[in-house]
Amino acid sequence: MTDIHINVSGHVQGVGFRYFTQMKAREYQIAGWVRNKDNGTVEVYASGREKDLAMFLSCLKRGNRFSKVEKVTVAPLNSDKRYYDFVIKS
Repeated sequence: MTDIHINVSGHVQGVGFRYFTQMKAREYQIAGWVRNKDNGTVEVYASGREKDLAMFLSCLKRGNRFSKVEKVTVAPLNSDKRYYDFVIKS
């Protein structure tokens, strides 16, 4: 399993982006979480197989039909914490 930290910026809050992210994560069997940050970005912790993460990231870069993704940054993580589902954090 590979763990990554993702930050998504643009018009991504108030447009259902977290729910879109959760739906895509479950579609690609990604575990982890998503949450809005105070600075207007969306933060994602994702854990899964590399090919599934690549497809998941591709979806996040496009966003849903209400969002306008401007930038996606990805950083690898070394974490001992394991998630078994994908949740929306408040």
